[in-house]
Amino acid sequence: MIEARATRQTYIKVFVELAVLTAIEVAIAFFTFNETLRIIILLGLAAAKAGLVALYYMHLKYDNRILSIIGGFPLLLVVIMLIIFMFDQMTRR
Repeated sequence: MIEARATRQTYIKVFVELAVLTAIEVAIAFFTFNETLRIIILLGLAAAKAGLVALYYMHLKYDNRILSIIGGFPLLLVVIMLIIFMFDQMTRR
């Protein structure tokens, strides 16, 4: 069985993508617009970065699918809880 693995070039590409996403996060943090929108955008960027790290540096992209499901289900629960907390926080003002 031939296993697909990431090459050094793939890791460099992912590193550059993570650096670009971090630069975008820093730039957005300094903008003065709606705080709720800024938080939602920053959470989305953080989720994208976490996804890249999980897929490539934790090798989930090349592992058995069941491991991705086992790791992804708690992540889904965390996202649901974050959404609930965000709506709760928005209604308190």
